[in-house]
Amino acid sequence: MKKDIHPEYHTIKVVMTDGTEFMTRSTYGSEGDTLNLDIDPTSHPAWTGSTNQLLDRGGRVSRFKDKFAGFLGA
Repeated sequence: MKKDIHPEYHTIKVVMTDGTEFMTRSTYGSEGDTLNLDIDPTSHPAWTGSTNQLLDRGGRVSRFKDKFAGFLGA
């Protein structure tokens, strides 16, 4: 294996949507950083079987709806 081409692998804290935390090893950020999840297995409909809509955190759904509003001729 080549030296100095791989990212640093260290311990971080992951905080899930319900507030639970766990430590894991990752290449994310730096040693001791915290990763806060917006969607995780406790809240995602694919894992929970819920039919609730996902929150539009970044405005992506809104931009898509605006862009293709008249596409099928309302």
